[in-house]
Amino acid sequence: MASGPDYSSDGTTVVEVLKGFEDDGYTGNFGAREEAMVICFACRNETPAREVHLEKLRRTEGASDPDDMVAVAAVICPHCGTKGTLVLHFGAEATPEENEVLRDLEDDRQK
Repeated sequence: MASGPDYSSDGTTVVEVLKGFEDDGYTGNFGAREEAMVICFACRNETPAREVHLEKLRRTEGASDPDDMVAVAAVICPHCGTKGTLVLHFGAEATPEENEVLRDLEDDRQK
């Protein structure tokens, strides 16, 4: 996973990040599953996170609570081609599934 310019501490909300991605065509939804799997809610296929195409990533901190840390990934399903978002907590509030998926996402932005 990459960091740097995608990190937002400017008070941008998760809703604003999701709206921006939706405006860019990422209208589907994805979720984290056990063993670093990502589920596409369009086709219901589960894929190892390392095989999901990460195109954009924004990390935010809650404006009122810095511990409310969320990563919003714009991804593409390798099975059906759906473009959508995957919302993952990181830090103290993250579930084991979210940590595993965030760790294994393949960053296609650097290729």
